[in-house]
Amino acid sequence: MCCFSRAVETVGETRIFARFTGEHRQAVVYQMRYKASEPLAMILPLPTSAHTGEDAVKFINLEKYPAFFDDLKLGFPVPKPRATFGGDLSNGPIKSPKLVVHEVGSFVASFVPKVTDFERLDERFRLPASTWEKLPAYRDYGFAVFQLKPDSQKTHPMAFEFPTRPRAGVFFPTVHIHDGKVHDVAGFDHDLYLQLRDEMAKPPRGWSESDGPAAGFVKIDKTEKLVAGDLHCYRQQLRGKLRNQDTWVV
Repeated sequence: MCCFSRAVETVGETRIFARFTGEHRQAVVYQMRYKASEPLAMILPLPTSAHTGEDAVKFINLEKYPAFFDDLKLGFPVPKPRATFGGDLSNGPIKSPKLVVHEVGSFVASFVPKVTDFERLDERFRLPASTWEKLPAYRDYGFAVFQLKPDSQKTHPMAFEFPTRPRAGVFFPTVHIHDGKVHDVAGFDHDLYLQLRDEMAKPPRGWSESDGPAAGFVKIDKTEKLVAGDLHCYRQQLRGKLRNQDTWVV
């Protein structure tokens, strides 16, 4: 779910890596290019396990590996040419303690355990309560919130691990909210990268497989153990106008 707390002029070149890193624990790495005229936040929902505490999400600094996704792409040397897409928060006193903020490279990040905890963030970095009322499926989700600068730039990779729900698949946050409204269809410019639990796992339908294990094209020592060097990667490219929803690989 690529949600922004304020309107953005353009968003594109979104790339997401995801895999299970342990029992009921998942990693996400996220990078994009955006243009905005005022401070705002990117909000990513997380299918966290029940009763997840405020310290359950581990934010990981990949500032020194800005080429993370460029290297992942090297594992797929014959990409099919596709068209690209260039697309284009409630009021009241905060009564609860403020959420912990984390310095993660050039970002300030927070974990919001549930929708009602957004009131503990600066209102510039949250969506209106009316938006969440239109998204009842996220009522029991947690949220990773990254504060962004008013600028036109390509972010360095944003990375974190979180406790996911038992028996859930690998989760990619791909629902769009770029203008405070929930649309049934949205413009996609996404490359999704996936690693499965082991080499014996069945490749997902519709995903292309890398030429070899990740150690052959990714600098594993720079990934903070987010990428398994002995496993292959899989990629799915989402382009154009598509149904506005998150992506699961079960």
